[in-house]
Amino acid sequence: MNFLGHLHLADASNSSLLGNLLGDFVRGNPEGRYAQEITRGIRIHRFVDSFTDSHPSIAEVKPLFGVTRRFSPIALDVFWDHCLANHWAEFHSTSLDLFCDHAKQATHPSFVKSPVPEQYQRVISSMWDNRWIDSYKDLDNIGYALTRMSNRSPRMGPLADCFETIEKHYKELDQVFIDFYPDVIEAVTKTKFE
Repeated sequence: MNFLGHLHLADASNSSLLGNLLGDFVRGNPEGRYAQEITRGIRIHRFVDSFTDSHPSIAEVKPLFGVTRRFSPIALDVFWDHCLANHWAEFHSTSLDLFCDHAKQATHPSFVKSPVPEQYQRVISSMWDNRWIDSYKDLDNIGYALTRMSNRSPRMGPLADCFETIEKHYKELDQVFIDFYPDVIEAVTKTKFE
């Protein structure tokens, strides 16, 4: 899952939106560094990443990526946000716009009272200020996001090539999302994260 998925799953598990976004920006044990609610959100984020990457449905589609298979988990995380944005009404009773308005108030660095890492401040400010989540509905913007991410370092270069596989197998991958995402929701709502 990427930003939208983690926010939605935070809401589904009645946990901290901020904590669930911080999961990618906090290293090591968060215990004692953040309020318990935020720490719980970080733990849920990490659980979601592990659960998703090891889900049998995801393992089945990784071979589609061929030589870029190693980068497929990152590409799929971004693509799952596209799927969630386009299937939003199937998973949430509030409109995506209203949900994002609420999530922005809880996670934008200009509104957050807890200290957050500088990288979080840069990335999440840009996410909200440039309306990344709105753009996820358009598949071309997923390609754009993967290209931007691939330019961060030479090692990440093949990530941009994953988009060709996503386009080619779009219907199959979209169906995989529809099939496996309810499992993720069930897992985060039934697991205790104390």
